[in-house]
Amino acid sequence: MSLFCCPLCDGALRREGGALRCGAGHSFDIAREGYVNLLPVQAKHSLAPGDDKTMSAARRAFLDKGWYAPLRDALCALAVELTSASPTVLDAGCGEGYYTSGIRQALEQAGKTPQVAGTDISKFILRSAARRDKEVAFAVASSYHLPLASESVELLLDCFSPLAAEEFARVLRPGGVFLYVIPAAEHLWEMKQVLYDRPYRNEEKETQYTGFTHERTVPVETEIDLPGEDLKALFEMTPYAWKTPRVGRERLLGLDRLQVRAAFRILVYRRDGILEDGEKV
Repeated sequence: MSLFCCPLCDGALRREGGALRCGAGHSFDIAREGYVNLLPVQAKHSLAPGDDKTMSAARRAFLDKGWYAPLRDALCALAVELTSASPTVLDAGCGEGYYTSGIRQALEQAGKTPQVAGTDISKFILRSAARRDKEVAFAVASSYHLPLASESVELLLDCFSPLAAEEFARVLRPGGVFLYVIPAAEHLWEMKQVLYDRPYRNEEKETQYTGFTHERTVPVETEIDLPGEDLKALFEMTPYAWKTPRVGRERLLGLDRLQVRAAFRILVYRRDGILEDGEKV
């Protein structure tokens, strides 16, 4: 049985040959890389939603160098700490699967038997994710209509992806954990000083979401000394690549090297509700 549900009728999906099929007869082909497209045509807002090929390649090149390893390691530690022996894990907006795969490996190394899924709206980036880790179930899907059953997930990760709090609350079981990664105030500050005449700091806030209780915030900060090619990859994998004026872009891409602050905040939320034994969480 697949972790995913049919996006058309919400029925359970089973693998049959090279496709996932539900009892109603809806069928979804599994791509040769291993992911499945569960984004209905009517849910698309463009022909190729999400990160394009250039941004996908930049993310893969940058993250594979290990520049954001401190964030990955912090997420892995939280995943091991906050899950049961056999957790179901969802990375919503998983990108190329860097954090998804890291968490799966950390859970298994801790002696757990996880089931891990990743969803993203970009088929280009999921090709990389599926190649990275064959043990994770990847699907093209929107975070606002996740193809998973209600209360089926124990741990949900959202790392720099759109926040769909209502949908996250639906798929998380009572007592489940939601890890929400946001940029800290001075994340990539030095790069922004090069790009903009008037750089701005990111707003930091711990918002309360219906159905969740905020338990703690875990800061992760590191200094990364980036050579020119990795600086370019970092720039191209962020929204700055398409909203920066040409002059700022040229200033940045003309640099041979830049030391940049990478500063994150991991917000830890617990799903409210009642467990099967009647205990309130």
